[in-house]
Amino acid sequence: MALIQEKSYTIEDIYALPDGQRAELIDGQIYNMAPPTTNHQRLVAKLSHQILSYIDAKGGNCEVFPAPFAVFLNEDDRNYVEPDISVICDKSSLNDKGCNGAPDWIIEIVSPSTQQIDYGVKLFKYRTAGVREYWIINPSTRIVNAYDFVSGKGTCQYRFDDEIPVCIYGDLSIRISDLL
Repeated sequence: MALIQEKSYTIEDIYALPDGQRAELIDGQIYNMAPPTTNHQRLVAKLSHQILSYIDAKGGNCEVFPAPFAVFLNEDDRNYVEPDISVICDKSSLNDKGCNGAPDWIIEIVSPSTQQIDYGVKLFKYRTAGVREYWIINPSTRIVNAYDFVSGKGTCQYRFDDEIPVCIYGDLSIRISDLL
């Protein structure tokens, strides 16, 4: 008996979606995205502001991009994601369409519809693509999983009330409860 072959999609399929429909493409599979909640967007805005303020105060050259912002993780047409927050330090990876390659730091804020993807599919994809740091913020559990893919320290889990150290910036820490 022959195996059923799933259709493999490309970035062109993402661009062909109807206006207003958002989706991500990971290894040729489309993952539809539900509209974010008000609290989700509030947290994205405040986190982006805090990170950008830190970078500006230090005279850094990294840039902060909140979603929707296109990230083409691999040099192929089968991977397109829109992380909630992307911090990009290599400006040569930026063009008018977005980021080509792995951002230095990605933050995803979990919603019930994205939980499996954020903790599974994206975790693997971001690690193998070369992302240096990945945070998964879960407002329901008030837990942050912080992954340092560079030093090999692995995963650290924090509560919203904890000071969470940012691996790519040795002197920055963020307390999520201060932003709510």
